[in-house]
Amino acid sequence: MTKYTSDIFKVLRRGQFICSNSPDDDIQTLYKILEDEDSFEDLYDYFYQIDYILEQGDEFFYFSRNEKNADLERKIEKAFGWINTLDFFKTFDSSFDVGFRFTPSEIVNQLKNNADLKTKLDNLKKISTDKKSYLDQIKKLIEKLEKDNYITLENEISETYKVLTSFNYLKDLVNTINIPEIIANEIPE
Repeated sequence: MTKYTSDIFKVLRRGQFICSNSPDDDIQTLYKILEDEDSFEDLYDYFYQIDYILEQGDEFFYFSRNEKNADLERKIEKAFGWINTLDFFKTFDSSFDVGFRFTPSEIVNQLKNNADLKTKLDNLKKISTDKKSYLDQIKKLIEKLEKDNYITLENEISETYKVLTSFNYLKDLVNTINIPEIIANEIPE
């Protein structure tokens, strides 16, 4: 085991990610430890014994757990929310991806000229609840992405956010959805 086992556990058990491009030096240290194959295998075995599965994504690490079927509906609902959020940010800028930098005001400015983006934001009102202004709604979405460790505030003064490598988790989620061609073209009755 490593002297950082406890630190790794504290971050991952909260549903956070340990990302290669995190600006946090402590997270960078934890990433380097997990990146080492031997350390990863030892930690995988250790956490598995306490019912956590250490997973490795594309330049990020996270915990998963074996879930009961009762949790499946909750997970599907959450996945739909993430798909809609991802769709919103990709509509804002198609290059929205790992390493992308943005500010809330850039999104608000684009809302003025992009009806599709406005519609998608209106459809996300469940997430942004009763916020009145577009800026408040955008900040609520950003807050959720930041809380779940998909983005981080890189510059407080300019209010610039950076997309972390854990964003690949959301992309992988969307990419694993397979809709057969025959069904994709059918119109529900």
